[in-house]
Amino acid sequence: MDGDEMSGAAASIEPVLAYDGDCGFCQVVIDRIRRLAGPQIEAVPWQVLPERLTAPHLARLDREVLLFHNGAVRAGGADALARFVGSSSARRYQLAAAAAGLPGVRTCARQVYALVAKNRRHMRGRTVSCALPRP
Repeated sequence: MDGDEMSGAAASIEPVLAYDGDCGFCQVVIDRIRRLAGPQIEAVPWQVLPERLTAPHLARLDREVLLFHNGAVRAGGADALARFVGSSSARRYQLAAAAAGLPGVRTCARQVYALVAKNRRHMRGRTVSCALPRP
């Protein structure tokens, strides 16, 4: 599938979680969630989504995942990730996502997400971007 076909395919899948496909750490996290929770929401690198969808949100996309639905951002960061995990058919992941929305827990989840996102370039990943240099 070429880039244009991928953009069209990704755009037709909604809701969709957009993450930084150039970030090795981000890719590892998304892959792990897919493997463990099997979410029903599709996750795609924001770089393959149509520019008309992503252009207004480039600053946010550089620092957080965004959940798009019907062409609009519905959630970002920890809230978007919780919805992604909560779309699993497994009850334990649905409960974990619901717990992430509780007062206090939600605040903590947002703070932890922000801290990790700010420091993702110092964490291990598979690509040059967002990864520590290999020794």
